[in-house]
Amino acid sequence: MKRISILIFLLAIGLSACARNKPAPLGADAPADNVPNIVGSYAVNAFDPTGEEYGGTLTITEGGQPNEYKFQWLISGGIQEGTGTLAGNKLNFTWKSLAGTDQDISGTGEYTITVEGQLYGTRTINGLDTPGTETAYPNPK
Repeated sequence: MKRISILIFLLAIGLSACARNKPAPLGADAPADNVPNIVGSYAVNAFDPTGEEYGGTLTITEGGQPNEYKFQWLISGGIQEGTGTLAGNKLNFTWKSLAGTDQDISGTGEYTITVEGQLYGTRTINGLDTPGTETAYPNPK
């Protein structure tokens, strides 16, 4: 039952991606010594390394160490998880696919954090030379 719910949720995300509006403009980069809290849920707008657009949801939770965070992406066609560390206003992470169309992919990424708590940056796929780009907007609490 849980698996069916996840599949329905992913289908809804995929269908909603077809009607997306232009993303909101980003705020200025946060000062390295004054980064907003990044724990929470985000709407993701992105392009993979081939230029294919995708979207979904990113959830960030605190990790077990200072400045460590855990990530879960529910992206059109799959579920991915990762861990990363915050250094100044940069969030560096590794990720891997858990379920979906390609379960054997992984990579790295780096987000810059804005004063409004938005995230933007690149995400690589191991074995590909060109990174994709992602922008994540905080969902209202």
